[in-house]
Amino acid sequence: MSKKKFTTIDAAQRLMASMEEAINNMIDEVKKPVDPEINGSARKAELQSIKQTAVDCQDLIKKYQELIEMKKEVEDTGSIKSSQDFSGGFAEKFSK
Repeated sequence: MSKKKFTTIDAAQRLMASMEEAINNMIDEVKKPVDPEINGSARKAELQSIKQTAVDCQDLIKKYQELIEMKKEVEDTGSIKSSQDFSGGFAEKFSK
């Protein structure tokens, strides 16, 4: 019995499938109504939890998009370029 060879593209596809499920679960959590019976600090905590879930979901969607781009890069070039830091422009680096 041979073990399937690990590939970056396969790993990216599996991670993307898991991320899709997580994103959908988070969206379902955000859609749930707040219990009208709770009020005060419990209500505030519930609303804060919903907001945090929405923010986390947004971050996960951004990471998902980055993964799509990385996967495409691997498919096109066979490797992942190391990220470049463009903070601080050319002029700022050499203006001393």
